[in-house]
Amino acid sequence: MTLEGYRGKLLEILSNAKCSIGDDIVIVTESRSIEGVLMPRYQYADAEHLVLKLKNGYNIGISADRIKKIKLIGKGKEPSFATPPKPEQTPGLPKVLILGTGGTIASRIDYRTGGVRAVISSEELYHLVPELSSIAEITTDILFNIYSENMTSEHWSKIATRVAEAIRAGYDGVVITHGTDTLHYTSAALTFALESPPLPVVLVGAQRSSDRPSSDSASNLIGAVKFAAESRAKGVFVVMHDGPSDDELAVHSGVRVRKLHTSRRDAFKSVNSEPVARVKNDKIEILEESIREEKESGSFRLFEKFDDRAALLKVYPGFHHSIIKDLVDNGIRGFILEGTGLGHAPKSSYGAITYAMSKGAFVGMTSQCINGSVRMTVYDTGRDLLSIGVKPLGDMLSEVALAKLMWALGNFDTSEVGDIMTKNLRGEMQERRLL
Repeated sequence: MTLEGYRGKLLEILSNAKCSIGDDIVIVTESRSIEGVLMPRYQYADAEHLVLKLKNGYNIGISADRIKKIKLIGKGKEPSFATPPKPEQTPGLPKVLILGTGGTIASRIDYRTGGVRAVISSEELYHLVPELSSIAEITTDILFNIYSENMTSEHWSKIATRVAEAIRAGYDGVVITHGTDTLHYTSAALTFALESPPLPVVLVGAQRSSDRPSSDSASNLIGAVKFAAESRAKGVFVVMHDGPSDDELAVHSGVRVRKLHTSRRDAFKSVNSEPVARVKNDKIEILEESIREEKESGSFRLFEKFDDRAALLKVYPGFHHSIIKDLVDNGIRGFILEGTGLGHAPKSSYGAITYAMSKGAFVGMTSQCINGSVRMTVYDTGRDLLSIGVKPLGDMLSEVALAKLMWALGNFDTSEVGDIMTKNLRGEMQERRLL
């Protein structure tokens, strides 16, 4: 192992002591000796501090100026992971395909360094959660292993195509493991790409990696597989923790859900709606019976194309509206404006918006408020924007609107995009209600 992140004086001291990341060492200062495991430094961390993991699990930083001597106690071993034996399958159970795409649910902690490594395939996840063998006959396939901030519309297309293959192959359900940062973008994209799916397509992630004591990885995966195997639901869903307890998971519509917390296990919430189901104490509770409605035989269709020449812009005081013209001149074909309040943008932006539409670009309006709906007829600003041609998108979430716009641009003529964006196709827009 290298001395990752160390440089300058500390790199010289550690090299002379023949130390590597993960080694057991003793740091001798003027006042005491401190034993622990040598930790790596982040790429942009300062060069003046050494990081040590103590036996109690906490990390401390020690200034290079305080270090009198470093003693090497024992060499660390390269982190390794042995896949457990595959559990026996129970014949006759529903067939579920688990598709791996990466993220925290597919990560492990290396406790010697404290780093999270995205190294577990969906097959290994199945081995690590043997409870799955009593729920469904599992097949696994890893499409890619990326952090979800690196997800693009090309990845959405590949996922949708693979799900369509699973539907045609006769699976009873599909589970997609995914990083949580952009999971709700992908769930929206798949909801539009998969028209009338005859089975549950369930996206699931984890806020904490699979071998942390507080991990939600296994419980979320078990709940997702159970819902995919037994619910008889049709559509695209997100399954994640519903609260602090491990025994209750929420099932959200793929176009009504948003990540609302950076780190809590129940970070995902349905917005302007309620969860469509729950998985509690290993039992499925259906809250929205429409998700079980039978689809007309042969009605499933795949629209796997996406055009990423779309932009989501947040309106703010002093909004630099010139960016709209710049983006249009660089090929952007559609905009989602996340406006203030009921769907507003400053008058200074009207010229740029008009320019975008004169070049054939679609401009739709959502609200940056979490709850509620765009209603652009209340104030002069909203009415002016309507007269220019900006399309109100009701209570559609901004992330959903962006995914829908990429999908509409990829599958339909430009002249059709306006009508498609303002029409409720998959439950992404609802009638105005008080919540």
